[in-house]
Amino acid sequence: MTNTHVKTILILAANPANTSRLRLDEEVREINTALQRAKNRYEYQIVTRWATRVEDLHRALLEYQPTIVHFCGHGDGSNGLALENNFGQVQLLSTQALARLFGLFQDTTECVLLNTCYSKDQAEAIHQHIDYVVGMNRAIGDVAAIKFATGFYDALGAGRLIEECFAIGCTFLDLQEIPEDLTPVLKARRRRNQTEITTNSENVIPGKSFKDDSRSDDNKVTQNRSISIGGNVAGSAVQTGDRNVANIQFQPVSLPAPESVDIRAELNALQEAIALLESPDRRKIENAFADAEDEVNKPNPDKNEVGKALDRAFDYAKRAEGFASVVEKLKPHLTKTTAWLGENWHKLLSIVGLGI
Repeated sequence: MTNTHVKTILILAANPANTSRLRLDEEVREINTALQRAKNRYEYQIVTRWATRVEDLHRALLEYQPTIVHFCGHGDGSNGLALENNFGQVQLLSTQALARLFGLFQDTTECVLLNTCYSKDQAEAIHQHIDYVVGMNRAIGDVAAIKFATGFYDALGAGRLIEECFAIGCTFLDLQEIPEDLTPVLKARRRRNQTEITTNSENVIPGKSFKDDSRSDDNKVTQNRSISIGGNVAGSAVQTGDRNVANIQFQPVSLPAPESVDIRAELNALQEAIALLESPDRRKIENAFADAEDEVNKPNPDKNEVGKALDRAFDYAKRAEGFASVVEKLKPHLTKTTAWLGENWHKLLSIVGLGI
């Protein structure tokens, strides 16, 4: 049994035999060193799992209930993270499966750090459930990954907040003259009931947007953490369950002018209506609305990001028993919200039986 007063950092390392070799042992050593010399070293314990397989992942999460989960190894972009199979070869863990898994541990895990190439897709998916997720928006060199982790855990051991740990990790790269300080990206969520909020906490740290989809790598280090193997690899798949969706007749509706819509008021009204439902996905719904509100509060909000967040929220809400009972309350507010979002999101109207 672990001490419940000590926060566990679970490090999951995988470097399959049919991938290029990485200095993962050095990364783990530097993380250990950073926390051992910290003033708050007694607040954390590190658990490391080497040659991680898919089954090792969920078992470790169940056994240790970690506060922070740290992946180090290879990534393959939208295809997933490279873990190992029983023969030491690559087994890709899909983005969907990874997100679904962390959805089961959202009450115990606060932060996930994906120190692998092209892991922004996984970070965005996991962020539906976990408040703080770090990913990489392009390839990251082995040295840069190690130095970023060193700066991050130096700050954590000094008692800094996750946003500050992230910023210090990026700054450490700059101080080391490693031109990859814009490669790490942080997805952070501020909860309505959160009492301690830092001034720089945004949905995405400024200057480090997930919209950077470039797969170019200006790093001069020869080895990076992008998977490069031959042949086929085994993956994971997720099946969605049946949904309890209200059976509604479609009705035509006219949309108001977008500039006439107070989008913040409409989001609040939508969330208040859905709050009337008894749903096992309550936290997932709240997380999605929090993401939408964070985006709306930016100086130049991305309407597509707001639409994606609302799409997630309603996807969960529709599964709740009694969803039909709140449809009438949702209609006027979803109509105005859809007008503000634009034609790309007219499909949201079908949720409450409306159409253009």
